[in-house]
Amino acid sequence: MMIGAAFFGSTLVTPIYSLYEHTFGFTKITLTLIYSVYVVGNLLALLLFGRLSDRMGRKNVGLAAMGLAIGSALLFLFADGTAWLYAGRALGGFAVGIASGTGTAWLAELYGADRRPDATVMATASNMTGIAIGPLFGGLLVQFASDPLRLPFVANVIIIVAVGILIAVWPPETVRDRATSLREIDFRPRIGVPKNIRARFIAPAVSAFAIFALGGFYFALIPSVLRESLHNPSSAIAGAIVFEMAAIMVVAIVFTRALESYTAMFAALAGLIPAAGLLVTAQFMSSMPLLLIASALVGVVFGLGYRGGLQVVNEIAPDDRRAEVASSYFLACFSGNSIPVIGVGVLSTVYGLDIASGALAAMVGVLAIFALVVGVRTSRR
Repeated sequence: MMIGAAFFGSTLVTPIYSLYEHTFGFTKITLTLIYSVYVVGNLLALLLFGRLSDRMGRKNVGLAAMGLAIGSALLFLFADGTAWLYAGRALGGFAVGIASGTGTAWLAELYGADRRPDATVMATASNMTGIAIGPLFGGLLVQFASDPLRLPFVANVIIIVAVGILIAVWPPETVRDRATSLREIDFRPRIGVPKNIRARFIAPAVSAFAIFALGGFYFALIPSVLRESLHNPSSAIAGAIVFEMAAIMVVAIVFTRALESYTAMFAALAGLIPAAGLLVTAQFMSSMPLLLIASALVGVVFGLGYRGGLQVVNEIAPDDRRAEVASSYFLACFSGNSIPVIGVGVLSTVYGLDIASGALAAMVGVLAIFALVVGVRTSRR
């Protein structure tokens, strides 16, 4: 629930970006920068606080993450300029970064070593459920509500408060040896991947970057694709397309849970190239049916790759550094989700959205091939 609520807030704003673009009068570069500043919050959370729940306890840090998520929603709720959007997006990234590492480690410990794959399925399904419902909910309110810039975030605050109450009273704490004060915590930034597992960590990290780069395109720019390439400005349809993609992610995660972790990750890497190619083809041909098929394929690839990569990370991470290693994996996810989108925004301003999408697809293909080669080599070892 904690993971799902955090990601719900991160994608709720997807179909609302076009309204902000019109209301505040900013360019597509500004739009992608607002979307991508999310990664600043992610990086701060994962680099400075990725290990915090290992020392302070899962429940305490989880409640803090929900408090930050409420702060993000309030910034969007009262936004009267682009500076508020930047701040809200960055704080939301901070909340998601903390909630992801904490929630994933918490689930792994609640399920136990014998059921670690089940914990990974639950973590990824919760993540993707939040990602799926957020844009659909936001798109419907933008299309039909009387105050589309306010009501989505009022609802978001109510949901987060309810989840926070459940966190406080329901799941047990799993960290026994907890620090008693912040002075006992080492806040020095570091990437939390022990030396003995770094070679095996490369493939899931690179695959996560590539998969989330393609996902980030959906979450930031699908309304623009519909408006410019398919000549359809409907916010409800934009939210529904992102919902389709993310809902299929959840289905792929749940119904392929019997697949071994590396098999799932390799299947996703093999599917990345046709998924990206089909998305670009749909844009060039202005074809809604092709876009729907591409979205379904992206959903399958995303679900398999994210679940498989996270499961690999959970399998190789030492118990006493689990949240730290999981946070490092999420660092690759969030960087891929945000950084390439900035390049797409710049290229689309200069050369057009179709050319920018083609460049993103080429980058995703190269990264997929690299991760596949490295992953096969390290898994054989």
